[in-house]
Amino acid sequence: MTPLRQQMIEDMQLRGLSHLTQVAYTRSVRQLAEHYGKSPDQITEQELRQYLLYLQNVKHVSASTFNVILSAIKFLYRYTLKRTLPMLEWARAPQERKLPVVFSTDEVHRLLSCVHRPRLRACLSTIYACGLRLREGNRLQVTDIDSDRMLVHIQHGKRAKDRYVPLPQGTLYMLRRYWSTHRHPVWLFPGRPPAGKPVTSANKHVASRTIQYAFHAALQESGIQKTATVHTLRHSYSTHLLEAGVDLRYIQVYLGHASLATTAIYTHLTEKGRGTVAHAINQLAEVIP
Repeated sequence: MTPLRQQMIEDMQLRGLSHLTQVAYTRSVRQLAEHYGKSPDQITEQELRQYLLYLQNVKHVSASTFNVILSAIKFLYRYTLKRTLPMLEWARAPQERKLPVVFSTDEVHRLLSCVHRPRLRACLSTIYACGLRLREGNRLQVTDIDSDRMLVHIQHGKRAKDRYVPLPQGTLYMLRRYWSTHRHPVWLFPGRPPAGKPVTSANKHVASRTIQYAFHAALQESGIQKTATVHTLRHSYSTHLLEAGVDLRYIQVYLGHASLATTAIYTHLTEKGRGTVAHAINQLAEVIP
């Protein structure tokens, strides 16, 4: 590891960036260095400009990928190299306005029915029933379940924020049945234990990639023709709550969104909402002679 990379990692730690962000930023800066074949501290502002144009016009990276790379470069020059580059202050990715993929309730049932391993089905079912991110779901601990208040305590969610989400009664029963099969003292969804040891000796939660693999295998088996990820379960949870009449502000709290505008995207996805609008528009049209 080069001294510059080590310093950047330490700077990111001091700034409180998450481990995943650190990995993404380090990878982005390494790719920049490999592109020019020299250390990032020797790359000029004009070269940075050409690299960003290359990402947009030749590589055609998505707006989200571009923003990660741009943020990584900004961090490197602003905090580690302590260099001010005007171009980095106004460079932006093209705006994308994509709507997320959402399952119907029937599709959720079909998908989860195709997850055959109890541990993975229980984890994916909890992710949907509580509207969790993948890394929130697979890291749940036994002590996070508050059965008296029927809440789940989400610790260190996105941006290191804690929150509580409602726990459905059926999900509590399911978790109790599943936990009774392994009785791990810490993890609700324990990972693989050392060879020859019981599940209770597992020292980590189930891996994210294991959950992702199970999801995509179930998606293929279910025959659902949608480009979906585990995160689609969270989008579906939000949309289904909105269709059931739950106030958008409550959904914002459950999801842990900082802005109501982020949650409002689900108003574009609800069948109930579109039906109500269509009915109102038809009533307006009735007055036309």
